[in-house]
Amino acid sequence: MGRQHWKKIWVGSAGNMVEWFDWFVYASFATYFAGAFFPSGNPTAQLMNTAGIFAVGFFMRPVGGWLLGRVGDRKGRKAALTLTVTLMSASAILIAVAPTYAAAGYGGALVLLVARLLQGLSVGGEYAASATYLTEASDPRRRGFASSFQYVSMTAGQIAGLGLQIILQRTMSDDALHSYGWRIPFVVGALGAAVVFYLRRNMLETEVYEEDISHAEERGTLRALWQYRREAFLVIALTMGGTVAYYTYTTYLTKYLSNSAGLSKETATLVSFTALIVFACLQPLAGALSDRIGRRPLLITFAVGSTFLTVPIMTLLRRAGSYWPALGLALLALVVVTGYTSINACVKAELFPTGVRALGVALPYAIANALFGGTAEYVALWFKKAGLESGFYWYVAACAAVSLVVYVTMRETKDLDLARVKAREASTVTTAS
Repeated sequence: MGRQHWKKIWVGSAGNMVEWFDWFVYASFATYFAGAFFPSGNPTAQLMNTAGIFAVGFFMRPVGGWLLGRVGDRKGRKAALTLTVTLMSASAILIAVAPTYAAAGYGGALVLLVARLLQGLSVGGEYAASATYLTEASDPRRRGFASSFQYVSMTAGQIAGLGLQIILQRTMSDDALHSYGWRIPFVVGALGAAVVFYLRRNMLETEVYEEDISHAEERGTLRALWQYRREAFLVIALTMGGTVAYYTYTTYLTKYLSNSAGLSKETATLVSFTALIVFACLQPLAGALSDRIGRRPLLITFAVGSTFLTVPIMTLLRRAGSYWPALGLALLALVVVTGYTSINACVKAELFPTGVRALGVALPYAIANALFGGTAEYVALWFKKAGLESGFYWYVAACAAVSLVVYVTMRETKDLDLARVKAREASTVTTAS
């Protein structure tokens, strides 16, 4: 892979890392600021309120997927990636300065809600723009390897957030963290987004996009996407199991270990931090493997493992009791999830032609995340509050089972030529017009 390819992957990944730092920091610091925006009372109820606002951000992702996917297909991947990081910076600033319930009643929760809506818009377009950019910018023989850096950067963002949380936990008192310390990561996120904004303004557009000859008026439109509705529905179905499992073992894991397994917040955070470092290192290895043996074997391995291992892993995690058993189980779960995360970006991007690729990945993926990924934490807490926590384990397994059917029946995308997919687009659009 040439130097120019690496430069494009680096710039795209750096921005993705900051985007997901801001996105995940909300989840990882929720245990500290949940009480700041809602009346005192049941801690689980407070977490459910913040999880509900977290889920609302996901429901804005289809809107962001449509708007920013359209920008990415009509104005270029660079334009979409620059806009997403601008929105994310604004949302981080809003959360950093949001007033508490004691100062402004539910006004602070309203500011938090607006910030999450902006984050939803941003991330709804970021995923597709990043997946499309990384896939198009890579060597065709190494698309799996190159696109795996999307989840490397996503996970790096979460690792950075958890790392900052560990530092703050060790340098600030618990009272200080609950009082004002939780605002610090959002300030850091806003500053990081400003740096990435500068980097992305100087990034290079992909050759695949620049050489696209499809009709300009058809690019990024719902009419053009409708011609690939089968692929769009396929994206929703293959995302379902993966996104539920991913958010269960990343954003929800820390809360689960502290709120259900009885581990201290510090220990739970350290478990997640260590497991995610290993998880990030696994992504390029699995992506490179998919370039040799195909995408479907990895997807099927994930779905089989998640279907049959989720219930025992989650049950044992609840009884882990200490750092090492919890870490071992978390690593086992994330190894299984790697079969999905390492290659899902390129699989989705490979299904669509250039003129509708960003929208084709963004909108159906965002819909699937709104329905399943964004609600995973809320569903888990709902089961817990109802006294049926194990019901959530079966829910995760069932979602994976549905995706397994899709993986078994879908076509292999490893050897698809993006130029050939583009030619299909040109002939289809010509016929339609």
